[in-house]
Amino acid sequence: MQTLTHYTIAPATKHTLADWDEYVENHPQASPYQRFAWVKSVNDAYEHDNVSLIAYESQKVVGVMPCIKMQRPFSKPLYCALPFCDLGFCLADNETIKQALITKSLELLQSEGGINFEYRDSYTLSDSESLAGKKVRMLLALPENSAALMAGFKSKLRSQIRKAEKNGLIYLIDNSQKQIDDFYQIFAINMRKLGSPVHSKKWFESLFEHYADNIFLSVVYSEDIPVGAGIVLRNANKISIPWASTVADYNRLAPNMMLYWSLLQHVCDLGCTEFDFGRSTYDEGTYKFKRQWGAEPVPLAWSNLAQSNTLYDSEPDDNVSKIRSLVEKTWSKLPLGLTTMLGPKIRKHISL
Repeated sequence: MQTLTHYTIAPATKHTLADWDEYVENHPQASPYQRFAWVKSVNDAYEHDNVSLIAYESQKVVGVMPCIKMQRPFSKPLYCALPFCDLGFCLADNETIKQALITKSLELLQSEGGINFEYRDSYTLSDSESLAGKKVRMLLALPENSAALMAGFKSKLRSQIRKAEKNGLIYLIDNSQKQIDDFYQIFAINMRKLGSPVHSKKWFESLFEHYADNIFLSVVYSEDIPVGAGIVLRNANKISIPWASTVADYNRLAPNMMLYWSLLQHVCDLGCTEFDFGRSTYDEGTYKFKRQWGAEPVPLAWSNLAQSNTLYDSEPDDNVSKIRSLVEKTWSKLPLGLTTMLGPKIRKHISL
């Protein structure tokens, strides 16, 4: 424990969980990823150490630093705030407390011989700054209920949502083990197709255990066959969607539109006021899909605190890109059972 002026900084543990989550629930910049459930899930599923910090003034929480130590094979320790998500950096009452938490985390990293501290944050765009080529999160302000939300969509979007219904698709929002199994089946197939190591099923099961009433899973079915699934997390009145997948052979039936609508409708009627569609490159790829729902871009700042705050979320050089492309192509051709078995052993060491 360290005392700085009148602030006390201590390790965040299960004993400070209630204090932590109460602070995060009431912080205006907090996301669902900064709840202690994320840290606990990473620790439970992948056995990465929790090195999070909590700051008190008297007995009142005034700041939190969610952070995980990732010990990769044959490498020095890496601190990450936070792995496997878009946003998960320090929250504090003021800049002084924030800097104190950052300083303490860097001291801990250096004491362990680590040299990298990755962080994921968000910031407000200046008037003169361009978003071209930048990574952004896509935020949608939700109205008072789902009827108002639907009424605010353009006719083309409403038609796409109705198309899924006309095609006989149905959805179920439920956190049962069967639903988790159905989600994972779709997710694992898609990760193999993309050439990416898949998360373990235990990772998702841990999230459902620790987020409890703050996690929702929707699965879309075509004649009892799961064809789309997505997970959203909640903190107070804010929602984030870290994962959504559909089965390519059924995309002509528009399961993706039903999937997103089912989750938007559900959380809107729960009284949530903001929906984070997640990370995209401005005006490219998934950005346009998210933009059609009315989401607005907010820039992300992914940097390395231990290396002069150098931005690392840039495109890899040509040689790295070629190697990555080859690895992805090879991985996508492996049997599903093999990628599901080996994927989590690799994925646990990839902080993105």
